[in-house]
Amino acid sequence: FFNVFFFPLDKAPLSKGLLLVPSALSLLLALLLPHCQRFFVYDLQAVKDDFQIWRLICGRIICLDLKDTFCSSLLIYNFRIFERRYGSRKFASFLLGSWVLSVLVDFILVEAVWYFFGIAAAGNLPSGFLAPVFALFVPFYCSIPRIQVAQILGPLSITNKTLIYILGLQLFTSGSYIWIVAISGLASGLCYHSKVFRLHQALCIPIWMAKFFSWTLEPIFSSPEPATEARIGMGATVDIQRQQRMERLDRQLTLSQFAQVRRQRQQGGIINWNRLFPPLRQRRNVNYQDGRRSEQQASPPLEVSEEQVARLMEMGFSRGDALEALRASNNDLNVATNFLLQH
Repeated sequence: FFNVFFFPLDKAPLSKGLLLVPSALSLLLALLLPHCQRFFVYDLQAVKDDFQIWRLICGRIICLDLKDTFCSSLLIYNFRIFERRYGSRKFASFLLGSWVLSVLVDFILVEAVWYFFGIAAAGNLPSGFLAPVFALFVPFYCSIPRIQVAQILGPLSITNKTLIYILGLQLFTSGSYIWIVAISGLASGLCYHSKVFRLHQALCIPIWMAKFFSWTLEPIFSSPEPATEARIGMGATVDIQRQQRMERLDRQLTLSQFAQVRRQRQQGGIINWNRLFPPLRQRRNVNYQDGRRSEQQASPPLEVSEEQVARLMEMGFSRGDALEALRASNNDLNVATNFLLQH
């Protein structure tokens, strides 16, 4: 658990501050100051009836439920990749924009639940910095690539994003009315991410404010870069960085194999297709011997993308080899390329 707070949070001072400060205050209220928790209750009914506007700020910063604190902290830790990729100012602007927009969506959803179902949910919403956390699932879904880790139960697979979605589902089901905050967070994140009505320009951190906090708070929450990991690029987790390294090595190996195959082909060597596609070659021999058979009786050949054929021909393979490899691999360019390079 302590590794979440201290490693690796380089180039993400805002994420580290959101991990440390609200979590410490939540523990302080739960263990030492339980009588002060009433000041941090997110009560929209009190906002409407008693005009307690301050609850829109105090009630939406600190989680009063330690389970919500733990889950939201883990999610912020994983979403730190956006701060490392886009910078602290843009990351803070997204959080601010989704935090402000989610208040309006909260009011709309609460009134809709009361109007259609007669359920008073205004005084039962969970407290804490939850709506921006759910809003971060929008750029997480749109911009973070899926990398398959394992495959279970046939078509179901485990990716590098599965655990994050499971953690979000755990937070989504942690309370009776937290789904209202979750929907408002997702809606506000979608609006801000899609730049509807230019909200990203209206709700953003001014440059002077970003410089002020960079000068005052960044030295406190900044962390040194981990020495054990090579600097590969901002905006990637350790798993993605390792995957990028593996892909680069794989590309280098593919290029070397490709060069070797081209040298062999220039020297008059041929590809051993009998090893690669024995059923396909046998079928070709049978069709050649039975040349009088009409094309209507034979099964129609699989249509091959000309773009993929052109890409294989650019690598130095003949059109006939490219067509045969693509048909045998069901138009999978990667499989066809590997077959052509390895045989």
